[in-house]
Amino acid sequence: MTGLVPDAEEMRRSVAARFRTWVDTEAHDLPLPGAGRTPDRFAALYALGRTDLSLARLAEGHADATAILRELGSAPPGPGEYWGVWAAQPPNTGLLARQEGDQWLLDGHKAYCSGAHSCTHALVTADTPHGRRLFAVRTGHPGYAPLEGTWQAIGMAGSDTPDVRFTAVPGRPVGAVGAYLDRPGFQHGGIGVAACWLGGARAVADTLQASAGTPDPLTAAHLGAVDMALHGAHSVLEQAAQAIDADPSDTSGAARLRSLRVRAVAEQACRDVLDRVGRATGAGPLCHDPRHARNVADLTVYIRQHHADRNLAELGALVAQEAEARR
Repeated sequence: MTGLVPDAEEMRRSVAARFRTWVDTEAHDLPLPGAGRTPDRFAALYALGRTDLSLARLAEGHADATAILRELGSAPPGPGEYWGVWAAQPPNTGLLARQEGDQWLLDGHKAYCSGAHSCTHALVTADTPHGRRLFAVRTGHPGYAPLEGTWQAIGMAGSDTPDVRFTAVPGRPVGAVGAYLDRPGFQHGGIGVAACWLGGARAVADTLQASAGTPDPLTAAHLGAVDMALHGAHSVLEQAAQAIDADPSDTSGAARLRSLRVRAVAEQACRDVLDRVGRATGAGPLCHDPRHARNVADLTVYIRQHHADRNLAELGALVAQEAEARR
C-alpha cells in the first residue's frame, strides 16, 4: 500500500474475493440471454460496471461462460467453480490443441486471461488441425502458468488479465469447430460487455453529477451532454435486450448488425462521458479522488475491447449490404 492508492496485487486480491462472493451468492440469479429476461441480465451487468469495472469484467466472464456452456450443450458451472472466457487472438500468441487418443492437450501462450489467478476453470479458444475450437480447462493443472509481469495496465489492474502459458493442459471440447463464433449467443454476449461499459460510464458521470450543485452554464451544458449520451445508449441497450428475447436463435440474421450497432453506440457514449466529465471537472477529481481516477482509468482501458474503426468498417459494410438487398 502506498499512501491511499492500493497496489496492483492488493487490487487483484480484493476484486478476486468479491468476484467469488458474487458467483457464490448472485450468479445463479442472472437470467440467460434470450430466455425472456435479457433486460434484467443487462441491468445486472450495468450495475456491476457502475460498482467496479474490474469486478464486472470477471463476473461477465463467468456469466458468459455459463451461457456458452448451455448454448453448446455442456453442463453449467458447478458449486465452487469460477469460470472465465479467454478467446482473444492477438498476433504472435495462441494455443494449439493436439489429440492424443481420447484426450485433447493444449500448448502455447494465451493473452488477456482475465481472472487468471482466481478462476478455477476457463473456456479457451485453440487451433486444431481442422480449425479453431473451444475447450474447457481447469486452471489447477501443473501445466497452467500465468506469466507474471504481462499485465502492466493501470486501468483494469484489478481484473488480473495476464498472459498464460499452457503446457500439455487437458482440454474438453465444447461445441464443434467454429461453434464459439458461429452461435447467436456470441453476439448477445458482446452486448452484455457493452452493458458493463455503460455502467462504468455512469460511475464516471456520477462525479460530475455530485459536483454540479447549481451548475454554471458551462457545467450544465456538459451535464446535459453526458445525460443525453447515457440516456441514448441505455435506450439502445434496452431495445437490443428486447430484440434478443424476441429472436434468441437469430432466425432473422440480425444479431451481428445489432451487436455492432449497440457496441459502437455504447463505446461512443463512454468516450463522450470521459471527455465531458474531464473538461467539466478538471484535474481535481483525477488527482484527489482515487475512486474517480480509477473509474476513469478502468473505463479507458475496458472500452478498447471495442475494435474501434475496424468494427465501424464492418458495421458500415453490413449496412450497405442491407440497403442493397432492399433495392
